[in-house]
Amino acid sequence: MNNKLLKFSLVCATGAFIVLTNPKTAMAYEEPVAGFTYDKDSPIIVGSANGTIINSFALEDIPIPGYNNIGIANVDTNLIVRSGPGEDQKMIGKLPKNGGCEILEEKDGWSKITSGKVTGYVKSEFLITGTEANRLAKEVGSYVATANEGGLRVREKPSSTDTRIIDLIGEGEELIVLDSKILNYDDEYTQWVKVSLDSDDNENGTEAYVAKDFVNISFELTKAVTLEELEYGEGVSSLRVKLINLAKDHLGEAYVWGGTSLGRGVDCSGFTQALYRQLGISIPRTSRAQASGGIKISASDLKPGDLVFYGSSSYINHVAMYIGNGRVIHASNRRDGIKISNMNYRQPVRYARYLGE
Repeated sequence: MNNKLLKFSLVCATGAFIVLTNPKTAMAYEEPVAGFTYDKDSPIIVGSANGTIINSFALEDIPIPGYNNIGIANVDTNLIVRSGPGEDQKMIGKLPKNGGCEILEEKDGWSKITSGKVTGYVKSEFLITGTEANRLAKEVGSYVATANEGGLRVREKPSSTDTRIIDLIGEGEELIVLDSKILNYDDEYTQWVKVSLDSDDNENGTEAYVAKDFVNISFELTKAVTLEELEYGEGVSSLRVKLINLAKDHLGEAYVWGGTSLGRGVDCSGFTQALYRQLGISIPRTSRAQASGGIKISASDLKPGDLVFYGSSSYINHVAMYIGNGRVIHASNRRDGIKISNMNYRQPVRYARYLGE
């Protein structure tokens, strides 16, 4: 994540002409921001419009893009979202730790919020708001590149002619942006975006590139998930239900490269290994070893609790657990932690079963 970049993504409702003169932000010209002009010989960022100059302000007061009244979940795991303002109201979703929401209204200790596909009510005491939320958002959010068409080609190097395609990304799926210079308009950076693919090879994932024309770039916080996204379907054995419910209990927890302890941090294969361990089932440690074990199955044979692998046919670098309805749960990356994704958010290359029934 590039927190420095967000500090200069200014939202100015009055269309003011803005000059940053704070000495702490004097190096801003090294990492230009879309929508701003800059002078490489002068440590300032200049906005455009009506000539008003603002010489100083608190960075905590700068609104977060996409939010008018931001709230951030202040919980250890997930904040329950309900259909109405009361403990007796139906649960309709979950907002993970440090997840972001738009607060629509607040009354009698309950806040009506919207986040992702979820609109409902949460206890106000578990939301961080105001300038503190703005500050925290800069720490826990990330710039992401969202595929604006299906089958987005992810390449090993920033070239379409002399580098191999290492993955395909589904429409609407997000990749963490690793290089803020893609927001510069210099020719060198206009065509390619450096991104991170979920991978257990290293803590920052696998570095790769996508064509800038086929992604939308935005600053994002983790969003709430609906109950439909948490469902696993019907006709599933009690053992598989237990496994999937256990996995969902850890939704939103931290990704830690090399981690194997639920609740303390896991990577992708550490997550699946730890889940199976809870059932007394031993599986290998790495995604590649897990892909080589178990019973090989096809996509059409998948049941909740089976494993889905990503990478290439010759080199596996990520694993997720199928939870039904075309979705997987996985320890994704340092930004999202344990999350739910469409199974085809990347192109699956192998499937394996470790549960006998």
